[in-house]
Amino acid sequence: MTYKPSPERYDNMTYRRCGKSGLKLPALSLGLWHNFGHVDVLENSRKILQLAFDSGITHFDLANNYGPPPGSAEENFGKILKEDFAGYRDQMVISTKAGYYMWEGPYGEWGSKKYLVSSLDQSLQRMGLDYVDIFYHHRPDPDTPLEETMAALDLIVRQGKALYVGISNYQADDAAKAIKILKDLGTPCLIHQPKYSMFERWVEGGLLDVLGNEGVGCIPFSPLAQGMLTDKYLKGIPQDSRAAKSHGFLKKSDITEKTLEKIKALHQLALEREQSLAQMALSWLLKDKRVTSVLIGVSKTSQLEDSLKCLDNLAFTSDELNKIEDILKG
Repeated sequence: MTYKPSPERYDNMTYRRCGKSGLKLPALSLGLWHNFGHVDVLENSRKILQLAFDSGITHFDLANNYGPPPGSAEENFGKILKEDFAGYRDQMVISTKAGYYMWEGPYGEWGSKKYLVSSLDQSLQRMGLDYVDIFYHHRPDPDTPLEETMAALDLIVRQGKALYVGISNYQADDAAKAIKILKDLGTPCLIHQPKYSMFERWVEGGLLDVLGNEGVGCIPFSPLAQGMLTDKYLKGIPQDSRAAKSHGFLKKSDITEKTLEKIKALHQLALEREQSLAQMALSWLLKDKRVTSVLIGVSKTSQLEDSLKCLDNLAFTSDELNKIEDILKG
């Protein structure tokens, strides 16, 4: 059966201007870091993408190494794009990145012009696209001059392979330098993608101020702290959770008794707000006007449906915010 998007898809989504640019992004964007690789069930990935688009999510975030295996998330996304969304490309914002290890040899990672241009060419081929809307440098390179990396982003825009460029995982000082170089080149930095959640607050130590002052958007990833800010760990560590598996970024050792106490207290406060913990965690990030959009990752449509409900209650009282700070400092 041919997919037809919901005619009401734009009615309930909030769209926010990205920094000082002309581009608006949905308050929630869909990240394809997990659950869209060749190891995953394609039809499940398809259902998630369809529900996202039907719900007004127009922004889909990828990277060259997303999978597993690396590259397969882009391949699967390209396949579904061609089969289901062929007539809707102009209603979508598609982003990808390069910076982490992608192929063997000296040109397969980091921030050289050689790597970035080659990687985007490969990404476009995998997705079957002429251009992406946003291309990011995925992480700072300690050895390549920042001027070369930013010149590569500028070149890519001038080649017509990306409409906008961004940076990811840059600390405040390096972000400020990168933003200035891009501005001087005439290709302004559109957006920064940092790791940010109630449990990961480093961006508040200067980065958010830099982005706000420079008119650069911010799109946090891992807003639910790899699932810790959900109902999943309220009764301990489930067997099918990321923390229970030996691979991945979340380890069993991260779920300490102290962390569990915080999760339970936050969960109680969320209930008082008539939200799930995940919904409150997303709303908490969106309370800051410098945050353009929040990247969510889901493995099933029910998780996406739950996350979308955060938009029903984005306001916090000062008392609620103080309670959250007290819990997190506890």
